[in-house]
Amino acid sequence: MFKRLTLPQLVFATVLGIAGGVYIYHPIFEQLAKDQKELKEKLQLVQESEKKS
Repeated sequence: MFKRLTLPQLVFATVLGIAGGVYIYHPIFEQLAKDQKELKEKLQLVQESEKKS
């Protein structure tokens, strides 16, 4: 009834699954990186203004 998958089929399915996950979640990772960059820049501005005060 069920056939066993060969090693190349398993590797292909694994690669396809990982690539699909990266493709789906890529915009989320981009947004997180953008948000972290903006927060870092704001933190630097606050620190620079505190140094001047």
